[in-house]
Amino acid sequence: MISVERQQRLLSLARRVFERRVGGLDTPIEPDDADDIVAGAFVSIHRGGALRGCLGRLDCDWPLTRVVAHLAAIVADSDPRFDPVAPGELPEIEIEISVLTREQPIASVDEIEIGRHGLIVEHGQRRGLLLPQVATEHGWDAIAFVEHTCRKAGLPTDAWRNGARLLVFEALVFGEQPAV
Repeated sequence: MISVERQQRLLSLARRVFERRVGGLDTPIEPDDADDIVAGAFVSIHRGGALRGCLGRLDCDWPLTRVVAHLAAIVADSDPRFDPVAPGELPEIEIEISVLTREQPIASVDEIEIGRHGLIVEHGQRRGLLLPQVATEHGWDAIAFVEHTCRKAGLPTDAWRNGARLLVFEALVFGEQPAV
């Protein structure tokens, strides 16, 4: 799918763009998207093992390097759950990239494979998404995963039993290694 070498290039691109944004530099780094795949992705940042920001793009209409560069820039200061990253935090920030497959509707919670599937819950104008690694990190079963995704969408936790649509996707997740 994506070679380890390519993963390292994407992480390097993400790091450069992220650090420029945190440093207040306006000059964008133009990603090289020649022969690039088109995919959705998320860029997550962690500090001391704790989530510090996470933004994504599900639409599969941009080359992956463009998606990663865009998300690496905006995750620095645009995740509404967190304050903008300060320059002094840069040495402690680790970047993680999740490259997504297209989402597929499912008919039953029983179709969710914890550790393999990410989840989207949709109902009306509301939509919530959790990456595959979230359920694993929290030790959730499929029901808990769906309930938390409903909550993220701003829906009652049982919305999946009352007409909400469930979709799954997979993600290739890779990141910078923490300093030892």
